Amino acid sequence: MDKIPIVLASASPRRRQLLALLEIPFTTASADVDEGPQDNESPQAIVRRLSQTKAQAVAQNHNPALIIAADTIVVLEGCILGKPTDSAQAVTILKRLRGRAHTVYSGLVVLDSRSGHIVSELAKTTVWMRFYHDVEIERYVASGDPLDKAGAYAIQHSQFAPVARVKGCYANVMGLPLCHLYRALLKMGLSLPHNPMRACQS
Repeated sequence: MDKIPIVLASASPRRRQLLALLEIPFTTASADVDEGPQDNESPQAIVRRLSQTKAQAVAQNHNPALIIAADTIVVLEGCILGKPTDSAQAVTILKRLRGRAHTVYSGLVVLDSRSGHIVSELAKTTVWMRFYHDVEIERYVASGDPLDKAGAYAIQHSQFAPVARVKGCYANVMGLPLCHLYRALLKMGLSLPHNPMRACQS
């Protein structure tokens, strides 16, 4: 199992950065799938379905391989906050989140393209945002950073630093829960050089 290629089904630089912390060789491939929710679908069901759909899409062109796929969403009082469509929407989202708690869910899948065997995980993190000022929002949005991110923010952004505290996995908020991934890869029989706690500290 250790010799099988590993493919990250994502074009996200943040997911590539996080997976690299585990110090295992991998390549990347974009998964072009419809990410719209289905009728009456819960946030947890959405991320589970989309992570599996992404993995299966990439597996069609990568065999043999272990496919890693994830999907992350931000939920505020039952409302899903996706990626902003423009700067104005980014400002609106950040004002809604300001000084409040929300939840970040990630569905994670590891798929063996040879057998179709899947290991799936679900991560949940509660995030409390600090009470940042309007001028901080404007400056952050002007940087362009929020425009490709669910919830219109990056927890790791050192200048804006929007988050006051978290309960749960920090890496999950970035889009790839490393402890859950570590557990899934072990279930697939992969030997890993480093415990994810060390990687998370990095």
